[in-house]
Order: sequence, then C-alpha cells, then structure tokens
Amino acid sequence: MGPTPEEKDGQSRRPRLLVVGAGVAGQSLVKEIQSDRLPVRPVAFLDDDPALQGEEVCGLPVVGGTGDLLEAARDTGAQEVLLAIPSSGGTLVRRLVILCKRAGLPFRIVPGLRAIIEGDVHFEHVARVAPEHLLGRETVVFQDQRAASVVAGRCVMVTGAGGSIGGELCRQVLALQPARMLLLGRGENSIFEMLTELEPRRGGTELVPIIADVRDADRMDRLAEQFHPEIVLHAAAHKHVPLMESHPQEAVLVNVGGTANVIRFARRVGADRFVLISTDKAVQPSSVMGATKKLAEMTVRAAAAQEPNGTRLMIVRFGNVLGSRGSVVPFFMKRIAAGLPLPVTDPRMTRYFMTIKEAAQLVVEAMVMGERGMTYILEMGNPVSILELAENLLALSGFDPAGGGGGPGISFTGLRPGERLHEMLNEPGEDLVASDHPLIRRAEPGGAPALLPEKERTALCDLAHRGEIAALRERLAVLLENPELAQGPATTLSTPKDTP
Repeated sequence: MGPTPEEKDGQSRRPRLLVVGAGVAGQSLVKEIQSDRLPVRPVAFLDDDPALQGEEVCGLPVVGGTGDLLEAARDTGAQEVLLAIPSSGGTLVRRLVILCKRAGLPFRIVPGLRAIIEGDVHFEHVARVAPEHLLGRETVVFQDQRAASVVAGRCVMVTGAGGSIGGELCRQVLALQPARMLLLGRGENSIFEMLTELEPRRGGTELVPIIADVRDADRMDRLAEQFHPEIVLHAAAHKHVPLMESHPQEAVLVNVGGTANVIRFARRVGADRFVLISTDKAVQPSSVMGATKKLAEMTVRAAAAQEPNGTRLMIVRFGNVLGSRGSVVPFFMKRIAAGLPLPVTDPRMTRYFMTIKEAAQLVVEAMVMGERGMTYILEMGNPVSILELAENLLALSGFDPAGGGGGPGISFTGLRPGERLHEMLNEPGEDLVASDHPLIRRAEPGGAPALLPEKERTALCDLAHRGEIAALRERLAVLLENPELAQGPATTLSTPKDTP
C-alpha cells in the first residue's frame, strides 16, 4: 500500500504519517492536518481495538494494532509515527519507541489527557518523545492569574537560586512580573548563569544576584538590613543522600541551621510568606539527608507556632524531579552515552517523579494558598519503577532494554547507605485533605505536630560546628526516634542522588 503516483507529485511531498490511536485525539489531529494542509500527510491508523481493525476512520484505513507497527510502516511507506493515545503509559511508549527505532522512523507524541479534555490538542503541540512521557503523568495546568495576583509588583527572594528547583522557581516567578527578584546562592557561577538566562526576559523586574551562604547567620542578618522581600522561597539545601551520610555535619548546618537562619531573615524583613521546599525523604527518614529535612520541617512548624500572626510559614513536600542536577535521569543518560551499564540498586525499587517545571509551578500554587504552618504535599501520581525507568531510557536511546543488540544493559548493585526501596509522601499520622488545587493536598497531623525547639536545634548545630560526628548522629537518632541514624556508612559513595 505504498504511495500512489498522485501522491508523488509536488503537492504531496509531505512526510507520510502513521497515526497510532484512532480515538478522539487521533481523529482530532488527522482532521486538523487534513483541513489545514499541515506539513505531514496521514496515511493510516494503528489501533488495538478489534472492532476498528480493517475499518476506515477519517478516510484512513486502520491497518493493524500497535504490534503491527513494523509491517504497517513498510506497507504504507510511512516516514514518521505519531502516538495519539493521551493515556499511554510508559510500557506502551517504550515498546513503540523500540519498534520505531527498528524501523528507522522518528516518533512523536500528543499532549496528555488533560489537554484533550480541555479541547486543546493541536498538531503544534505534538512533541518528540522525552523521558517525562514515559512516566504516565499528566501535565500541570498553571493557574498563573491567581499566582500573579500574589506575586506581581512585589519583591521575591529565592534561596538556592542557582540549583535545579531554585532556578525553575526563578523562571516561574519571573513570568508573574514581580517588581524585584533576589537570586541568592553560594555558587557564583550558577547564580551568574541563571542571571544571564533571565536577563533577556526580565521585563520590568529588577534582578538582584546575592552571593551568600544560608549557614551564615550574620550574613543573613546583614542582608535583612539591605533587602526586604515580601515572599521567600527557600530551596537551598544539601540533597545528595549518600554524600550526606558521609558528611552529616554539612547536612545539619545547611538543612537545619540554614532553614532557621532564612526563617529569621524572613521575619526580620516582615515577609508575608515563607515556603520551605521539602522532600519525601523527610517522611520517617532513614538517611541523614532525610532526617535533616524533617528537622527543617519541624523548625518551620515550631516557628509558626511561636508567632502565629507574623510571616506565613509553610512547607511544600514532594518527591524526585526529572532532570534535576545530579538526579537519576541525566546520570543514566550520561552512562548510556558512554556505553556503560545502568546501575539499579534493586529491581523492586520505586520512586515518585515529576518534572522540574511541574514541581516549581505547584510550589508557587501552594505559596498562593498561604496557610500558616501548613504542609502541602504535591500529587506525584503513582510511584515509578526505577528498573522500568532505566529500560525506558535505554529504549529512547535506541537500545533493547533486554540487553540485545550490544546495548549498555542494566546492572544491579544493591542499596547504598541511607537508601530504601520505597519512599512515602506523608507520615502515618498525617491526614491528607483536599485543597483548592487538584494536585496539592494539605497534610494535617492527627495529633500535636512535631516541633523542633530552638535549644535542641542550637545544640545539634553546635555539634555539627565542632565536627563531633558520633555525638551528632546519636542526637539525630534520639530526636527522630530512629536508632539506625546513629550508624555511620560502611563506605563512602559518591554517585548522584536518587540514583538507585
């Protein structure tokens, strides 16, 4: 069923498109392509619904199911493949990617189901397949008008502004047109790069780079005399699980002491809102990093209880983000590029994932809600198998995940210090309650919330300053009622965070 002579003339030299999915999304796109004479030519559908086999949809034949892609591509002379099933999971996408790689055809995908429901699927939104398409997640719809009503015309500070989450927060906040944005970080290169990126689209916003370390209380106090932000987004933190097992004093000084310093800063300048960026590893922590993030949460709650009518202090907790600096996806992609096997600690391991953009947008949405002392938990969808993620990335790179064809393959390495097989997003005693946003939930403690008194925090930071590691670990174990935290790592590991 190759191209006809008529199709070979100058009017029909558009790439021939094989559409996978003859449902609402596929039909909508084919009709748009046909009516608007877009630069592709749909020639056939594939669909796994037996009732559609051999039928015509939008004037095109349904020539088989998804498993027939290779034969259908050859018979129709297809030059591109489009996946038009918005609810596709990672398994189907991976299988189709492998088939398209074998056929030597480029593969594109439609937006998620939410865009279909809202009637907003157009050919211009079709994209090349990326790692986030393999998660089976929906894209966040940013309620930017509501967020702009809180941010526009105000001064916003982002700590850790040169990092992955902090940088994306800067991008999202800048689009809301604050009068001034303070980019605080201790790495001058990353702050310079972020400033350079934002400068061309700053509009009327003044961008102010600040090189400072949140551990330095005196420096933060001096900054409070110079700047007066109304919103503080606190993303600065140590996040590398194995490295913090080997350097617990640094985790305490940055994640606990630094959080207390930024809270004090926010109060001194009379900020309206303060948001701590937290992590699922803070829930029943098994690692030093998770323990210090939980203590940071307890510090926020203690401060909120101490001064209920001042700065609105809140917490936003979520899991891993795709593509963050040092996280599993870029690490795996670098290994694939080097021809090295992907290290997976355990075939059962799972993690929650979302994109950096989604996480930053939802942090801003939670900040807008602004309930004092509240912990907001972002909806992360279903936990993702790390083994399946590794297989997906191999497939995206043109390798058979089963190890055929000379691909890098996968190796199982065992759990590293501080790691666990599965993460949780909420404590057993926390009740999850719906909020005004469908992807944000409120975590309400079943009893009295866990607080970190100032004297306990000070004593912990003093141990960290003095480098008394054994005593520091013992104190963490006592504060969080987990004896395992007192044990140091057997070895020093330095592979990236979240890498199983």
